[in-house]
Amino acid sequence: MSATAPCAGPSPIRRPLAAAALLATLACLVFGLLLAGAGPASAHAALTGSDPADGAVVDTAPQQVTLSFSEAIAVGDDSIRVLDPSGKRADTEAGPEELSEGSTVRYGVSLHSGLPDGTYTVAWQAISADSHPISGAFTFSIGVPSETTVALPSEGAGGGPVGFLYDIARYTAYGGFAVLVGGSAFVLVCWRGGAASLPMQRLVVRGWLALTGATLVMLLLRHPYTGSGKFADAFDLAGLQSVLDTKPGAALVSRLLLLGAAALFTAVLFGTYARREDERERKDLAFGLAVGGGVVATGIAATWSMSEHASTGIQTNIAMPVDILHLLAVAAWLGGLASLLVALYRTPDIGSAAVRRFSAVAFGSVAVLAATGIYQSWRQVGSWTALTGTRYGQLLILKVALIALLLGVAWFSRRWTGRLTDPAAAEEARGDAAGSDAAGEADDVPDDVAPERAAQLARQRAALTATKKKRIRDADPERSGLRRSVLAEAAVAVVLLVVTTMLTSAEPGRTQEEAAGSSAASAPAAGGPVNLSLPFDTGGRNGKGTVRIGIEPGRTGSNDLHVWIDGSDGEPMDVPELKLALTLESKDIGPLPVVPDRLAEGHWSASGVQIPMAGDWTIDVTVRTSDIDQVTIDKNAKIG
Repeated sequence: MSATAPCAGPSPIRRPLAAAALLATLACLVFGLLLAGAGPASAHAALTGSDPADGAVVDTAPQQVTLSFSEAIAVGDDSIRVLDPSGKRADTEAGPEELSEGSTVRYGVSLHSGLPDGTYTVAWQAISADSHPISGAFTFSIGVPSETTVALPSEGAGGGPVGFLYDIARYTAYGGFAVLVGGSAFVLVCWRGGAASLPMQRLVVRGWLALTGATLVMLLLRHPYTGSGKFADAFDLAGLQSVLDTKPGAALVSRLLLLGAAALFTAVLFGTYARREDERERKDLAFGLAVGGGVVATGIAATWSMSEHASTGIQTNIAMPVDILHLLAVAAWLGGLASLLVALYRTPDIGSAAVRRFSAVAFGSVAVLAATGIYQSWRQVGSWTALTGTRYGQLLILKVALIALLLGVAWFSRRWTGRLTDPAAAEEARGDAAGSDAAGEADDVPDDVAPERAAQLARQRAALTATKKKRIRDADPERSGLRRSVLAEAAVAVVLLVVTTMLTSAEPGRTQEEAAGSSAASAPAAGGPVNLSLPFDTGGRNGKGTVRIGIEPGRTGSNDLHVWIDGSDGEPMDVPELKLALTLESKDIGPLPVVPDRLAEGHWSASGVQIPMAGDWTIDVTVRTSDIDQVTIDKNAKIG
């Protein structure tokens, strides 16, 4: 193809920079939006019940508090704590005792004898079998509920700055794995000439650095991520030792060891292999690199499969190999796509044959993704209701939509690939001619100057050839169209990779539904805000008015209660004394006294009001408007 003048528009140098800036900006926006909305990683083991239950009121102090979970967990000495109303430990601090039977996972802690009446708080924290930290808290009361100084944690385990940085490292690790494995496969399978390309070398090495750095960060943060949430504990040697004794810790260490082998593989690929000129030797070395690299890549993928989703739940012996294939297919497709983008923008030598080979690799990867994805979807979701009604199912639908969009963009890329031509042969011939002229010129130079002059001419020829190739590459409309199409693919792939990573931290739909079904009997009854209006008349001067009561969320367990008093003129009215009591006559519970605090004129509030059981409650309100004028009124309300 003859050389043509570059098209009008941005310079060839600015176009790659603009593309890189676009991808970086898109990645930052997607990461920020998704991480901001995602919160801490969802627990994959769920609390399915407890004894006493959340919000329950028991007549006598229990000897033990037990907690049941949907699947296996790892616990420590302080994983379950029971605190009295003043915040002191009510358990014996002997550590949790495993009480599991069959498929039921249960742990219990013993309580001190002779505990007084009041409201007690149970705070628990553990590690799910698939490596994610889980935590929670609930209350129960002995005798009658009381005020408590214990504040229930507003943030679950795995949150805060430590959790945010740990999540960033997880995203980076997946991205680095895709670039490292996909880039290496692209060079070996699609474009062997890329082994001598500096941009390709930089891409793969940066993938290795990203994965290695992210793995080190995750290993150091693992202890504070699953425990205290403090950065200082990252350098606690005892904590690090405890991490190494766990399945996730062993997986991270194994990944680091495999990355050492990957570094050797990368050095041979871009060193010995790139310099090898004999075609037979190159084929033999390529075969060895493909086998060795495949083993290393499979091992790295297994460090995720053996410690996360695939290692728990049903059919783990099938799920783990399927998950490894899924990860390798993702890396071959998305990492190869990143490599193709770099090759099209930063190198002048890649031709249509390499692009067509990658098209075949991408097609095979999509086929593997479809087969493994269907199995994973069935295993993790299990039902149509879980597909649409859980966070995991919704993310899965989004992932499928993104894959469909990516395939649509890839179809346009394939059309551009069909029209792509290779300018390399013509340019090579021109380069040979220029070399002959330069050689003739060198022959005319005196012998003592010829070597220096020949080297100078060689440098000039190389620079001229590279400039011509770059100009032809940038002016080729087919290549420009393919670059834009591949850039669009890469943009969608960034979003797809983020969503895929989010799926690994979301609670599987099957587990979530099973946990909800198991805990239905012991969970607080669902309800809604309760609003009441009670007119009163104490019989004295300015003794008429209306009491308005609001109870939220209006269910069993802890509630917030607000009381407003309006005078006969409709304006807020202050009274010297206001008391409330709740009684459930059908269960002989109560009266449970409530003494609200004054917040403002005519407005009182009480927080942490415990409703131990659902039913038709009688709410008694005592209003005193003077030293001698007082009245008690009541009204029934269905709570829970």
